[in-house]
Amino acid sequence: MEGQMRTDVVYAMTDEGEKLAVIDVTNPAFSVSATDEELAAMAEKYILEAGRHNEIPATLREALRNSKLGRGLMAASGTFVDGMTTYQLKIGPENLGESFSPIDQRIAASFPAFAARLRLQDMARLMAGGQADAAMAEPRRPLCLVNIGGGPGADSWNALILLIRGNAGLLDDREIVLAILDLDQRGPAFGGRALDALCASTGPLSGLKTKFEHLGYEWSCASRLREALRELRAGDLLCGISSEGALFEYGSDEEIVSNLQALHAGTAADSIVVGSVTREGKPVRASLIGNRVPTRPRTIEAFRALAEQGGWVVQEVLERPFSYNVRLVKA
Repeated sequence: MEGQMRTDVVYAMTDEGEKLAVIDVTNPAFSVSATDEELAAMAEKYILEAGRHNEIPATLREALRNSKLGRGLMAASGTFVDGMTTYQLKIGPENLGESFSPIDQRIAASFPAFAARLRLQDMARLMAGGQADAAMAEPRRPLCLVNIGGGPGADSWNALILLIRGNAGLLDDREIVLAILDLDQRGPAFGGRALDALCASTGPLSGLKTKFEHLGYEWSCASRLREALRELRAGDLLCGISSEGALFEYGSDEEIVSNLQALHAGTAADSIVVGSVTREGKPVRASLIGNRVPTRPRTIEAFRALAEQGGWVVQEVLERPFSYNVRLVKA
């Protein structure tokens, strides 16, 4: 099916007018799995291969410049990987369209891309698992999923898919808002169209009353987060906050604490936060050899301390080669 439109996949348009697959982690076309032993073996192989290449050869750099994913990754040196490049990495090589090159296919099949796909699944499952009981207890309470630095917000819409797959009718007749807080424009624009496609008559979210909002936000200014939460009425709603590959990976200690404090003050007592924390370790150090993306690796103990300063407790941790994927509840 490589390079072709699949009949079992929902598609949405990018700003550039290209149809792109909409990730649904319950669809075998997108889901990935690996045991802890398999992940450890893949990580070890990745570390060994990275150690052989202290610098990217000139011929490979040129090939990367001529590929979509390669250009996006190279542009991220010293800064963030943009939302659409990150999203496309998580589609999987078999779901990329005809406009993607063989180099794109190789990048999408790499171990870091596999880890990003697994991270997305973890985020959606942590969110759905943390929201299910509260949603069942209050069948008509509106639901708000706030996504900080989320680009298209794929983890949020996948949490909705998992919630209704596990609990038929759970979200029926419930107002649902997906709020993306991000400076980026292209990612959220695609995310809005992706949600529309998922809610269409043949989509997995068909019939749900959803609304997609994009609010410009930079996490160095937590006062804006407080304003956004008031605008969303988050203090009254069933609220889940996520930040996949964003705040807890790139933010400073002070930024993480100030954002968590704002979230604690501006949301209901049963709100939860899920996110990925860059994990201090050999795989992350190996990734920095050819990729100068300035994430801030931490131990899980260091992150627990930051969470507690922000008023939250780490409830669950999934240990992955590049990250700790976590769920937080209010202290």
